[in-house]
Amino acid sequence: MAHEENAQDAAEAARHARFGALPERITPAEMVEEKPASAVDPARNNFNDDEWLIRMGAF
Repeated sequence: MAHEENAQDAAEAARHARFGALPERITPAEMVEEKPASAVDPARNNFNDDEWLIRMGAF
């Protein structure tokens, strides 16, 4: 019986050490990370919208 009580006390102490206190409060400002949605691609504007007309002989 005494061994079981010691085991329960040890388990209780371990639980209290692990879960006995709440974690520190986090503010909403700490939960937000701001960064650009996407990097600017310099090759994006190199495309000529009318290039297909020249390639297909539509002129």
